[in-house]
Amino acid sequence: MNHVLDRPVFSALDTRHRIFAYGDKRARRYPSSIVPFAASSADDAESLQALGKLVAAGESVFMLQADPIALPPELTATVTAFGVQMIAEAPLPPVSGERVQQLTQDDAEEMLALASLTKPGPFTLKALSLGDFWGVKINGRLAAMAGERMKQPGYSELSGVCSHPDFRGGGLGRLLSVFVSNRIKARGEVPYLHAYASNSNAIGLYESIGFRLRSEMNVAVVQRAA
Repeated sequence: MNHVLDRPVFSALDTRHRIFAYGDKRARRYPSSIVPFAASSADDAESLQALGKLVAAGESVFMLQADPIALPPELTATVTAFGVQMIAEAPLPPVSGERVQQLTQDDAEEMLALASLTKPGPFTLKALSLGDFWGVKINGRLAAMAGERMKQPGYSELSGVCSHPDFRGGGLGRLLSVFVSNRIKARGEVPYLHAYASNSNAIGLYESIGFRLRSEMNVAVVQRAA
């Protein structure tokens, strides 16, 4: 039996994020205005056909899963990469939240600008629809942020961890990663995250915090021809 996090996009949209889901039991996707993620439930012909119907002509979506990514004939992978999925089941170190503040929709433009600069992964102005985000501001500027994205029963994803280049080296990424993860744990859930397999610095940081590798992942940007 597959783990609920093997196809995290589909399992989130089939459970705790069903309110955002387009599609059916064979394939689901988030609205592109929130996050451009899509997934099939399996690799049989009917599920892949359902996946193809969810992607508009000329549109690109991201896919993320432990299994090799299978596509229907009308979809093409324009970018592929290897990733890792990490979880933190053991207790994490306590951190002070004195410098941390919750971000709101009033911060959305600055959050998007920071994500566009640092590229932690797909990010939109409506990222706050999926979960809370927290940040540290220095002299009125958003110096770093982290938040929650996909959610499955018993799990919440740590996502959007990034620091502005002007403020790197101060441990803000570590601070916010632990702060958000401890909030997830306080709800009785297990925090998990994704990183590109080539991002050894990020993986090392997360390992030092207390995350461990759960699974290697396959990543693809998938497009339907116009």
